[in-house]
Amino acid sequence: MDTGNFTGFELSLREPGIAWFQFNTPERLNGMTTAIKRDLIEATTQAQMDNAVRVLVFTGSGRAFCAGDDLKAYRDAELGGTPLVPDIPPGHDSGIGTYNGLRTISQRVNTTIRNIDKLTIAAINGVAIQTGFSLALSCDFRIASSSARMGSATLRFGLLPDEGGQYLLVQLLGLSKTLDFLMRKKIVSAEEALDLGLVNEVVAPEELEDAALEFARELANGPQVSMRLLKRSVYNAAELSWEQALDEIAAKTAISDHHPDAREGVSAFRDKREPKFNDWLN
Repeated sequence: MDTGNFTGFELSLREPGIAWFQFNTPERLNGMTTAIKRDLIEATTQAQMDNAVRVLVFTGSGRAFCAGDDLKAYRDAELGGTPLVPDIPPGHDSGIGTYNGLRTISQRVNTTIRNIDKLTIAAINGVAIQTGFSLALSCDFRIASSSARMGSATLRFGLLPDEGGQYLLVQLLGLSKTLDFLMRKKIVSAEEALDLGLVNEVVAPEELEDAALEFARELANGPQVSMRLLKRSVYNAAELSWEQALDEIAAKTAISDHHPDAREGVSAFRDKREPKFNDWLN
């Protein structure tokens, strides 16, 4: 996996196998552009394919996690960093251009994050609106700074949550609460988000990075094969019937039960010691 300063974010690898994505255009509230999204898709794909990576963390710099699309930067901003992918036209210049841009790039960011087998954490350091909000919801876990605020609020501009936010909110809130959240254009505090179930934990701003790293290390030290299989099975269970879900997890168990991590887990239990998983990664 490539690390360094890319378009709109810096990517580093922290022990043990934590890919740390830090959005780094705080002067633009870490607003997204086509170039940033294409680099995010590529970097996330590389992380999925690299055995050195076990967990991915996304966070921002300054007072925003990501305050949505940076429409000005789509036209004329210098975003810095080394591009991971070549430049392409931003699109959205017509009806079909908007459709293509959403399906090929904007929605693809969240699809890529949601579809990878490795566990993901959004460390929401500040404002997370529209694109930033849906990206955070696409992660498996969300830890928020107490100073964070988040929401879709696209109707304030007569726009739609077109990157999958409506689907992700239904998954977390249910139908009635999602309608209330979106139609009333809510932007909620971290504590309100915790009460709604949109985030897993709220910490003081100065504790966010340490809390995210501690959680990421906990996940990274767990049995990676079983955790990735279980992640996919849980997501599938939300869409499957009872019988289909049983068959699906039985097929995955046929893999996990015969993996070295399972043998280590059983041996550690018998020996009354902490298991040492993931030797297969060494």
